[in-house]
Amino acid sequence: MKEDYAVILDFLPLGKPDDPRGTPVAQALGTQYYTLLELVPKPGISLQPFERVFIGKGEREKIKLVKGRIKYNDLTSLARANLEEAVVRLVKEREKEYVEFFNRARAITIRLHSLELLPGIGKKHLFRILEEREKKPFESFEDIKKRVPLMPDPLKCVVGRILEEIQGGCKYYLFVRPPGR
Repeated sequence: MKEDYAVILDFLPLGKPDDPRGTPVAQALGTQYYTLLELVPKPGISLQPFERVFIGKGEREKIKLVKGRIKYNDLTSLARANLEEAVVRLVKEREKEYVEFFNRARAITIRLHSLELLPGIGKKHLFRILEEREKKPFESFEDIKKRVPLMPDPLKCVVGRILEEIQGGCKYYLFVRPPGR
């Protein structure tokens, strides 16, 4: 489960304060599994927040090295501030996938449905979502909003869950690559 692309959250051209060599470094979010990563740019390259960079196998235009995964607590304050906007943009780009999640989500245990892991979705919304998707699969976040009255914004529900999972400590991971794997 490797990331091919990442979105820059913060770029430190002089490196981290505890790095005596001052190696430039970027903190980024993988676009597929929402993996938090530390990247080393090629010499002379400057990176901007929200810039998408290729980090997969093969020739990389801007990134010299993927240093590895980092934890949420390792993010700079700017990276943390940019994280939610980066996730919102990625979820909007991949809306079809997340709408499909609403259409196909199943129970995790006898008492817990995976849809209930989304912030703001309780039993009443769950049953209404299940009822509506039986009639006809959802086509968009807007369609979900129209057909499930009083439900929180599906985009915000998905983004909220992804941010929770990125911060770690969840028992179940729906969208993010679990830490330590």
